[in-house]
This record gives sequence, C-alpha cells and structure tokens, in this order.
Amino acid sequence: MRKPKINRMILGMCLGCFIMVIFYFHSNLKPASTDVSGRSSGSHGKSRRSPLQTLYDSDQLESAVQSLHQGRRELMEEACRSYTRKRRVLIPEDLKHVIVDDQHGLLYCYVPKVACTNWKRVLMVLTGAAGPHQDPLSIPANEAHVAGNLHTLSEYSPSQINRRLRSYLKFVFVREPFERLVSAYRNKFTRSYNTAFHKRYGTKIIRQHRPDPQAEALENGSDVSFEEFVYYLVDPATQREEPFNEHWERVHSLCHPCLIHYDVVGKYETLEQDSRYVLQLAGAEGHVNFPASSKSTRTTGDMAAQFFRNISPFYQKKLFNLYRMDFLLFNYSTPEYLKFT
Repeated sequence: MRKPKINRMILGMCLGCFIMVIFYFHSNLKPASTDVSGRSSGSHGKSRRSPLQTLYDSDQLESAVQSLHQGRRELMEEACRSYTRKRRVLIPEDLKHVIVDDQHGLLYCYVPKVACTNWKRVLMVLTGAAGPHQDPLSIPANEAHVAGNLHTLSEYSPSQINRRLRSYLKFVFVREPFERLVSAYRNKFTRSYNTAFHKRYGTKIIRQHRPDPQAEALENGSDVSFEEFVYYLVDPATQREEPFNEHWERVHSLCHPCLIHYDVVGKYETLEQDSRYVLQLAGAEGHVNFPASSKSTRTTGDMAAQFFRNISPFYQKKLFNLYRMDFLLFNYSTPEYLKFT
C-alpha cells in the first residue's frame, strides 16, 4: 500500500513547482533594477535605485504628491480603456518625441508649449550634453532644440527600446488643451520673428480659408487670425495633406499614452511641484533645479476665452471634438466659455 505515499510525493512536487512559478512571475513583474547606464544590477556590485524603483517601492512613505500622481495614472488608464477601441503595436515613428536619459533611467515625452524648452535644457545638463553649462537657463533656447543634442527612443533597436520602456521612468507634461492651442497660435502667428511659420503655414491658411486675400497676405502669411487658424485645424483636408505640426498636434498623438504606460503625468498648472517630483525620483534634485517660471505673458484660461469669443458654437464644437481625447485623458473640464455646451 505505497500508493498514498507516492500520491503525497507527487502532490508535494506539484505544489513546489507551483510556488516556483508564482515566485518567477512575481519577480518579473517588479521594475527591473538598473544602474546609470540602464544595465541590470546583480553580482556586478551595488548601484543606486532606479527612478522607477523609487516610484513603485512599497516601502516608500505615502505622500500627497504620490497619491496625486497615482490618481492621474489611474484616470488616464481608465480613459484609455473606455475610449480606445483597439490597441496597436508601437512603431519607431511613435517614439520620436521620447527623449532618453540613460544616466538617470528617464524617458521624457516632450510636448511643445508645455515647458519643453526648459525640460530639454534640464536633460542636457543631466546627460552632459550641455557641456560646461550647469544652469539650464544658461543654455540658449534654440540650442535646446537642436536635433542630436539629446537622443530619442526612436533611434534604438527594438530590443533596446523594449528594455528602456520596461525599466526607465516614463514621464510627460500636459496642459489644458485650448490654453496650449492659443499659446501655440500666439507664438507662431502673432510674433513678427516667426517668419518660417508664416511662410510655411500662414500663407497656406490664408489661401485656403480667407475670402479674397490680398497679394501681400498671400506672400507673407503674417496676419493669420485665430478664426482662420481654427478653420484650418478642423478642415478634414488639413490632416489628409500632412500631419499636424507638433505645436498644435494633440498630446495623445505625440506621446501615445494608451500605448506607453507613463509613470508620471506632470501638468503645466503644477509645473514646479511636478518637475521637482521627477527630479527627486531621478536622484538629481541636488544636481539641477528646474527653472522657475518668470513669464508674465503666459497664456491663461481668461486669455483663451478672449480668443474663443469670435468662434461660432459650430466651430467650437468641431474643435473640441478634435481635442476631446486630451481633455478626457488628462482630466481637463470642458471650458466654461464654450457656447455649445
């Protein structure tokens, strides 16, 4: 009667295998420990915790800031589940806005008109691309946007991309969609020095959306009205001809938050607090400070309301539908000044 004993041995072996499988999956679900170059740590000696480990370490003390960012992540994920019909695979083209900092284990998706110049300056200091500059504001704005100063995730091989997406802290900064849009309009179409935008986009907008334009306007493209800009954006032919310029492209189309799991969603409205939080997670707060905002001409909600005053409810609704996903993903309310609601 050795059968019960054999059965117990088989049962014990199965239970042991089950525990090992659970342990394997549990260990693989945790953020990978990375050193400053992104390699896994182990028997090669001690290295500091990665920003991703710092964020998700269960031993960390709870704080109001952590709870705030957890809430933003959960809301974004819920919006993705509710309003995204089907998922697709990321391609390199999707990653052209994701800047890589291998030294600190960071991936930053930059969004124009959401303090991206200052974030690029900060990352230039952190990665050493700034040379002797240690103060971000000492880096000229045009230098911060020079291609090649910072690497983007699209430059890497698929395996290198996947490893960084798994083990690096991914963050993005967003802004109330219509304030960002008005800011882009003011900067690109009302400043005399932006002749490249006037020629590239202004002449096209005037030609397509202004009745009986003057020859000078067609030549220079320097007096595009906000109404004409809105007509250009909502015209289906616009995106059939070419993608939106990054300055007015939707955040969900630039950074793909339903395909990339962002660990920190910073907001322009809480820029200094959220930037400090990212630098704390990266262990870089003592190395570099995010520049304090000193702009007195920044676009506000009241200013955006003034620009929308002459936009008809019909075009307000069309424009809102165009940017609707950004409102939903990042928990921005429908502006009270809109007349179609």
